[in-house]
Amino acid sequence: MPRPPPPAPPCRSVEPPKGSEMDSPEGATIRSEQKYRKFLKSLIRKQPRDLLLVIGTGVSAAVAPGIPALCSWRSCIEAVLGAAEQLEVLHPGDVAEFRKKVIKERDLLVVAHDLIRKMSPRTGDTKPNFFQDCLMEVFDNLEQHIQNPVVLQSILRLMERGTMVLTTNYDNLLEIFGQQQGKPMESLDLKDKDKVLQWARGHVKYGVLHIHGLYTDPCGMVLDPSGYKDVTQDPEVMEVLQNLYRTKSFLFLGCGETLRDQIFQALFLYTVKNKVDLEHYMLVLKENEDHFFKLQADMLLHGIKVVSYGDCFQQFPEYVQDLTAQICKQRSPDADRVDSTTLLGTSCVDCAKRKLGESGTDSPKRSKQSDIPTLE
Repeated sequence: MPRPPPPAPPCRSVEPPKGSEMDSPEGATIRSEQKYRKFLKSLIRKQPRDLLLVIGTGVSAAVAPGIPALCSWRSCIEAVLGAAEQLEVLHPGDVAEFRKKVIKERDLLVVAHDLIRKMSPRTGDTKPNFFQDCLMEVFDNLEQHIQNPVVLQSILRLMERGTMVLTTNYDNLLEIFGQQQGKPMESLDLKDKDKVLQWARGHVKYGVLHIHGLYTDPCGMVLDPSGYKDVTQDPEVMEVLQNLYRTKSFLFLGCGETLRDQIFQALFLYTVKNKVDLEHYMLVLKENEDHFFKLQADMLLHGIKVVSYGDCFQQFPEYVQDLTAQICKQRSPDADRVDSTTLLGTSCVDCAKRKLGESGTDSPKRSKQSDIPTLE
């Protein structure tokens, strides 16, 4: 049976002294402003439609902590091996060998790929295979295991406003929860060219692109780019996907291994030039300061800003919720630009009115955007 992941370290918190001003209404405002300042302005000023969420195992782990297989690639492989052992679809010697690899191997995606191949026909074709049967065993009755939907609620809130979503996960927790909320959720994979093109062009509002496939899909799951040759060698599909990486800001949620994912690399990292000029974001757990700041420096080379959501995993859902609230409360560029200057103070409103007067317009009609100061 798979071993459950070790418990997350307890969160560190500092309680303000009793009777301090932090207990007053003004103190609540201070705490709110302090929390607000933790967010990068360049991120929270993004419009939802300018973002593309990349969902990793951390999201599933936060939503359904009762399923160890959702917590990480390591725990997923261990759970699959346990299911394979129970279903007797993998030789005991092979099970033992893969368990050793899970302990020793650093690149767990390679282990997962080897496991899929081992449980597939010797022809090299990935379908049919026993790997899917094992995943269906591991992910049985997912809807009954949703314990903390805060992150899913936040993702849906962004999707309502135009944010796109892709995932490396095999599970469909987001789609299950969205359907429970009355949303027309749709699971997509890279083998359906027409749907991928529609999604990439923003025509599938509640579509979730699974770049590894979905555990319920009879076509099987894919971890190697060779399984998507029809995609990677199709110039039309590759152009629209790479254009997303150039024009959207990717926000990585719960993605510890995604940048080492061969399919993600083939679709985006290795094919898009001048990545250092891009602006993407990744939320990570800051367990070790040296490792965290090294990761920040390394990821900037890919145009990715690494941001800490806290020093324990339990802080992740609330951080995503608060971040979503900040993004969603931003005014749309289509809103009245004169009114938006109130965010900068009365003097800026006066400046805007003077500009309107100088343009020869006495009535408070909206002038051209270039004539009115904005926040940008």
